[in-house]
Amino acid sequence: MQAIDPRGARFSAALTTLVLAAVLVTGSGPLLAVQALLFALGAAGGVRRTPYAWLFRVLVRPRIGPPAVAEDPRPPRFAQGVGLLFCAVGLVGWFAGPPWLGLAATGCALAAAFLNAAFGLCLGCEMYLLVHRTLRTT
Repeated sequence: MQAIDPRGARFSAALTTLVLAAVLVTGSGPLLAVQALLFALGAAGGVRRTPYAWLFRVLVRPRIGPPAVAEDPRPPRFAQGVGLLFCAVGLVGWFAGPPWLGLAATGCALAAAFLNAAFGLCLGCEMYLLVHRTLRTT
């Protein structure tokens, strides 16, 4: 398991924030489907194998240098799965109704992505750690 650059996760969260905000502004279910696909790639293959991670490695990291610390990739990968779940629920709302479900699920995913991008608080990562500790103690 290769550690990841936490700045890459925040970069990805910032792009995700922009995409999800665009979904809410435009009401575009297809755009939410694209973000769901990106979450699926991150959940299935790991966060290093996403297009956002590639953009970070090619465009950003060469300009800012190596990270001071590296991060375990398992919590962010779990967070991608949580994001995928919220997108799936949102897609049901956008395409099958009720419309408020699409808005609510997309809004929750947007809030989580924004917290990670702006403050480095990854809610899905915190969920992973909580579940991991709970299962380890039982």
